[in-house]
Amino acid sequence: MNPPNDLTRPNHLNPRNHLNPPNHLNPPNHLSHPTPRTPHDLVGIGIGPFNLSLAALAHPLTHLDTAFYEQRPRFHWHPGLLIDDARVQVPFLADLTTLVDPTSQWTFLNYLKTRERLFPFYFAEHLHIRRTEYDAYCRWVSDNLPTVHFGHQVDAVRWNPEHRLFEIDYTQLDTDGEAEALGRTYTRNIVLGIGTQPHIPDALKPLADAPGAPVIHAADYLDHRDTLLTAAHITVVGTGQSGAEIFLDLLRHRPTGHEGLHWIGRTEAFAPMEYSKLGLEHFTPDYTHYFHALPEPVRDRLLPAQWQLHRAVDATTLAAIHDELYHRTLHGGWPDTVLTPGVRVRTAGRVAGTKIELHLEHTQQATRTRLTTDAVVLATGHRPRPLTPLLAGLDPYLRRDSAERPRIDDQYRLVLDPSITATGCHAYVQNAELHTHGIGTPDLGLAAWRSATILNAITGTDPYPLPTRTAFTTFGLTQQRPQIPPVRQIRTLTPLADGI
Repeated sequence: MNPPNDLTRPNHLNPRNHLNPPNHLNPPNHLSHPTPRTPHDLVGIGIGPFNLSLAALAHPLTHLDTAFYEQRPRFHWHPGLLIDDARVQVPFLADLTTLVDPTSQWTFLNYLKTRERLFPFYFAEHLHIRRTEYDAYCRWVSDNLPTVHFGHQVDAVRWNPEHRLFEIDYTQLDTDGEAEALGRTYTRNIVLGIGTQPHIPDALKPLADAPGAPVIHAADYLDHRDTLLTAAHITVVGTGQSGAEIFLDLLRHRPTGHEGLHWIGRTEAFAPMEYSKLGLEHFTPDYTHYFHALPEPVRDRLLPAQWQLHRAVDATTLAAIHDELYHRTLHGGWPDTVLTPGVRVRTAGRVAGTKIELHLEHTQQATRTRLTTDAVVLATGHRPRPLTPLLAGLDPYLRRDSAERPRIDDQYRLVLDPSITATGCHAYVQNAELHTHGIGTPDLGLAAWRSATILNAITGTDPYPLPTRTAFTTFGLTQQRPQIPPVRQIRTLTPLADGI
């Protein structure tokens, strides 16, 4: 059934054969449609933890008409990485709502209460919960919120100048993921929460989809674990948290003395995550405000230097790996494992169709070698899913910075042409603003605060009053006003002074 207040698009052919309907199925002219009877106040596109947080906090705001669309049939959070004992790297208080509204019915503690698990959790004393439990909690929220609509693939977003509204086309999918019906809805505000996608380095892309020895991304690890464990030798590429968890899981499932495991990555060490209390204040709203106000070139220099704040490995995981390796020396001998940081994969190829050859370079030694292996797991992270395909209809209105990235203001709004924003309509983003808001962008601990910021901006009121200070650290000597980078400036070369 279509969500309320939506218009059905004409469809002259069987939509089941058109998961991405051709142009002739779309209305010939989007201006020719009647004015929508009741446009939404807010439509969220994508239902991951961030837009789910927004939906949960919007739920008690009964004057706000909202709808959230997701093409998947049900909520599932990184299912390929729900490894036994893997834990969320933020405390359970960083759920969907608690840090802005601890009285919400959608808190993690209330989830436990509804499951009659509150006392067992109390005695378990787990500040950091398992990923499987976080996944189950989010699914409980999504299953009970009336405004979330799974099985709805958003196809296009446009600005309708006649109606002065955003116009959204979507395809409703059946339980098999086949197109069932076409729909259209209108809204004053959209919030893009389309998430990230697995990143595969260019050197390994030709191998990832080719038949033969398995080369898989960490996002699909659990689906292929049984096959991987039959390989005589396995190489894990990537020295972040996912790489560490996968290496540890494989190690625990391999026989002592016959582990056959290699773990390599580009970072110069198997480095622990910066987890000091003052270090964690980089994940506060205070730091987010500070970062956003910095000039664009300064922000671009800062982000790569801060990798140990969010791309390193939890110290507990590193300790568990060392403990497992040490245990395997109990009866003499060393485990058949090689752990080498500071290594990049230059090129790769298949050998006789049954093995993989990785051409490696050590960045400090400037030495090169070849590694032959039977399977590769790419723990090479995720990248933001590009907004351009979805927002092609808004491109003429979208303002970009000097690196052609979307400009995003301090309230998480895409900077659009005044012909749109003057109407009071806006497009917001969640987890697509790393370049403007810093390393807290993908952090679950800021999910509720960002959602509350968006809702406060949309309503023009403060349904969720936010604290004026969140960190003991004072970032910067002076209070800075938010900066918006200039529009598409052409870069010019500046002569170097004094021969430097």
